[in-house]
Amino acid sequence: MVGLVPLRPQPQAWLWRSVLCPFAERYCEYLVETGYAAGTVNRYVRCVAHFAHWLTKHRIDVARVDERIVCRFVNDHLPRCTCPDPIPRSRTDVSAALQHLLVVLAARAVPRFLWTEPDSVQQEVCRFTEYLKDVCGLADGTCYQRGRIVRDFLHQHFERRRVDVAQLSIQSIRRFVTRYPGGCKAGTAHVACVTLRSYLRFRSMQYNDRVEELIAAVPNVAGWRLAGLPETLSEAEIEQFLSSFERVTASSLRDYAMARCLADLGLRAAEVVRIQLDDLNWREGTLQIRRTKSRRAYVIPLPEPTGRAIADYVRLARRSTTTSRSLFVRHYAPADVPLGTGRVHQAVHAAYVRCGWTEQSGTHLLRHSVARRLLRSGSSLKEVADVLCHQSIDTTAIYAKIDLRNLEAVALPWPGSRS
Repeated sequence: MVGLVPLRPQPQAWLWRSVLCPFAERYCEYLVETGYAAGTVNRYVRCVAHFAHWLTKHRIDVARVDERIVCRFVNDHLPRCTCPDPIPRSRTDVSAALQHLLVVLAARAVPRFLWTEPDSVQQEVCRFTEYLKDVCGLADGTCYQRGRIVRDFLHQHFERRRVDVAQLSIQSIRRFVTRYPGGCKAGTAHVACVTLRSYLRFRSMQYNDRVEELIAAVPNVAGWRLAGLPETLSEAEIEQFLSSFERVTASSLRDYAMARCLADLGLRAAEVVRIQLDDLNWREGTLQIRRTKSRRAYVIPLPEPTGRAIADYVRLARRSTTTSRSLFVRHYAPADVPLGTGRVHQAVHAAYVRCGWTEQSGTHLLRHSVARRLLRSGSSLKEVADVLCHQSIDTTAIYAKIDLRNLEAVALPWPGSRS
């Protein structure tokens, strides 16, 4: 059996005599297929053997193995583990090994932030996030954010009791809204209020709950949509940012190609990681953007520097054996897996640090810079909206405040100054 030959007799016996025995061979094959080295495979298998011994000791069937069981093992058992050596007890290794086990068992149905919550809260939040995604059409990141807020709200009011909206009161709604931000910006409180209204409407639609008074009790948070001024980078700073990528390793070529998509096209991080090879039309020089925030598909021109960066990455860095159709994939185990938005943010943040910009963060700074560059070149707000794939021109209106050339033409003299 791949990966099990070097095991010592005791861990191997734990695994062979446990409910995980039928999945051991497939687990090893999965690790090898995703590019893990032999030493890592052996270490992860020993972690699974430790977990299998714990399952046998507590008489837990494989059908019950899910994120909550894994969380219980990692958080409760490992700190007080008295199992006989030699077994790995590193929290990092054990967590990583068991996450791969859940993939093999196909048991990853509950998000990580719900692992420690009771079944009633888990089921309620999962139903709410499915409603947000299927009925409201919200993006995955928005569903995740609102799911966490509803989880905190239900946990604060019901703790481990059954969820019963009839027990909610106006005082409980106001108490949560006023205490939830905890020193955060007003925008956080605003999102919490919007989420509570959305959740209560969900209860009204799905369960016919009488929640009109509760919805009316959710306070409004003062905020002005156009009050902020978008931060941007100058042309020289953009050039410095792009020049900070070495472009000598596979990862740096990939990160540079992603950075060009952000800085040249103004794409969001989620749009970058969702680019497929089939979305690139090299003959016509276009790129199709699918599943954007507005759930629409767009075809945009592909500038030559951006296309050259993507072509260099595909020819020189992307493995020819990669079966995934995603453009940007992992180069290390688990290899050939599409990247997440977190890797895009890490690459951009690392470039900011190399440039010495300790106060800069986020990928939207590059998106704002694209809008600024277009406005300075004489483009209209409608043209900026088309490039940034805004569904409404009102979303683009915030960039009017950084169009200094046109603002100077309509600015009135300062009161008291000479005309």
